[in-house]
Amino acid sequence: MDTNTSFPSLEKFIAEYAACLMGAGVHTSRVVRNTRRIGEAFERDVKLTVFHKSIIVTIADPQTGKSHNEIADIPALPISFTYNSELSALSWEAYDKHLSLEILKEKFNAIVKAPHIHPLLVLLLASLANASFCRLFGGDLYSMCIVYSATFTGLFLKQQMQKHKINVYITFIASAFVASLLASTALIFEHTTAELALSTSVLFLVPGVPLINGVIDIVEGYILIGYTRLTEAALLITSIAIGLSFTLLLVKDNLI
Repeated sequence: MDTNTSFPSLEKFIAEYAACLMGAGVHTSRVVRNTRRIGEAFERDVKLTVFHKSIIVTIADPQTGKSHNEIADIPALPISFTYNSELSALSWEAYDKHLSLEILKEKFNAIVKAPHIHPLLVLLLASLANASFCRLFGGDLYSMCIVYSATFTGLFLKQQMQKHKINVYITFIASAFVASLLASTALIFEHTTAELALSTSVLFLVPGVPLINGVIDIVEGYILIGYTRLTEAALLITSIAIGLSFTLLLVKDNLI
């Protein structure tokens, strides 16, 4: 291990590492622990100041007392449990095996540049999960098939809108509207659980990870980022409700 690694190089790497973890949906305390662990591997003290869109990394040399700061923007990455586990494991590897910064960078780049799950597979599995929720809540076979197709279409629209960097709240409103509108076709068939098809068709949009992370952050003392995450989750839920409300306004006579 090279304890003479320059401040700027180590700062830049740790800032990029922490921003990647935050962007992938990791709760704040784990990001802080992981970055401090990497700092200890290079005999440096690392402190993080985390905001919703950026991170400030402060690295200090305990022997000389010198410190430096680095600011990094948090990228808008998809939720990734792979990043969570593999980047956390990388911090332990850096600490236990005393990896050099160059090797650490290579391993980090290999993780973040690894191929993601194919979007089509995500569509198929998410649609199946939503259809399973419909069945779990008492939906019949017709409703399950309708929810499957509605989820597939709504999630495909969400993927395409995100690909074109359309505002996230507009994306959620449009996706919820399209998915619920297609699910409302269950009203055409008699003796189907149409209300369950409508309600479960938008479950793929529920921001579970921000809600959980927001609570964890508040409990662990990261109040600012915790409330920020809960506020963002509340806005996303409101967007889902707006999209669903548009559909209900169109089909309300058939529901009564």
